[in-house]
Amino acid sequence: MEPSKPKRKPTIRDVAAAAGVSYGTVSRVINGGHWVSDDARSAVEAAIRATGYTVSHAARSLATGRSDSIAFLLTEPQHLLFTDPTFALLLRGAAEALAQRSMTLVLLVAGTPAERANVAKFVRAGHVDGVLLISSHEDDPLIDSLLEAKVPTVCCGLPLGHVGMVPAVSIDEAGSARTMTRHLIDRGHRRIAMIAGPQDTPGGLYRLEGFRDELGDAFDPALVEPGDYGFDSGAAAMAALLERAPDLDAVFAASDSMAAGAIATLRRAGLRVPEDIAVAGFDDSGLAAQHSPPLTTMRQPWDRISVEMVSLLVDAINGLPHDDVTLPASLVVRDSA
Repeated sequence: MEPSKPKRKPTIRDVAAAAGVSYGTVSRVINGGHWVSDDARSAVEAAIRATGYTVSHAARSLATGRSDSIAFLLTEPQHLLFTDPTFALLLRGAAEALAQRSMTLVLLVAGTPAERANVAKFVRAGHVDGVLLISSHEDDPLIDSLLEAKVPTVCCGLPLGHVGMVPAVSIDEAGSARTMTRHLIDRGHRRIAMIAGPQDTPGGLYRLEGFRDELGDAFDPALVEPGDYGFDSGAAAMAALLERAPDLDAVFAASDSMAAGAIATLRRAGLRVPEDIAVAGFDDSGLAAQHSPPLTTMRQPWDRISVEMVSLLVDAINGLPHDDVTLPASLVVRDSA
C-alpha cells in the first residue's frame, strides 16, 4: 500500500473558489477588509473557516509593510521584570489588548548600553510596527533613537525631556500624591516623610511635587529620602529617615514595594504600623492587599493604562491623530495608614 500523500495546504485561490469571489477580494478581506461589501466579507470569512486557510504572515508582511507585532520595551534591568509586579500587570494587559486585534507582543529589555544598542537595531530593522515604552528615564538615549528612526512610540508615563514629542498614557501623578498626602494629614499626622522615586522618572518627580505642594509651608526637605521603587531601597530610606527624624508619625512611599521595605525597617526598630508610624504606598499592584498589614495606597488603573497605550499606538501606526491620555488614580484605604 502506497503511503498517503500529505494534504495540500489551502491557498487564497481555494478560499476564492469556495467563496465565489475573486482572488483580489479575498486578499482585501485578509488585509483589513477595505472596499469589500459586507456580503463578500461574510462569504470569504466562511470560506476561510471551511477550507482551514491560515494567513501567511511573512507574505502579508511583504505586501503591507507591516509585521503586526508591537514591542513592549522595558528600559530597566532584566530582574525588575520579575520582581516589580507593576511591569507584569502592564505586560499582561498589553498582551490581551493586542490579542484582541490579532497582533503579537514582542518583549524587549534594554537596561544596559549593550541591550539598548541591540534593541535599537532590532526596532530599526522593522521587526515591529511600534513600541510601547515602559519606565522611561529622562536621560535615556533610546527615545531619541526611536524618534530619529520615526518608529511609532507611546510612553507609559510622561517622557521627561520629551513631553509633547512622544504620546503618553499616564496617571495624574502630582494630583494622586496630593490625595494621599491629604489623607495622611486628615488622619492627624503632622511629621510626614516621603520615600521618593528616582527624580529622572515621572513617578519620582511628580509624586514628590504633589507631596510638597499639599504640605505647603509644612514641607521639610529633610524628611524626603530617595529610593528606586524597590523593597531594599525602601528599607534603606526608612533607616535614614529614622536616624534624622525619630519623631516621624507617617511615611508616604512612592511605590508599594518601597512601603513594604519601610515597614520591614520599622519592625526591626521595634515600631508598630500604624500605631507608631503610618505607612502609605502607591500602585496597588497586588502586593498592597497581601501585605501585613494591608497597605493604604493609590490604585493605578493598570488594565486601562495598557488598553489606552495600545489604542494610541495603533492610531499612531495608522497615521491617525493622537493626544496624551491622563487617567485618575484612586485612594484605597487599608490598615497601614
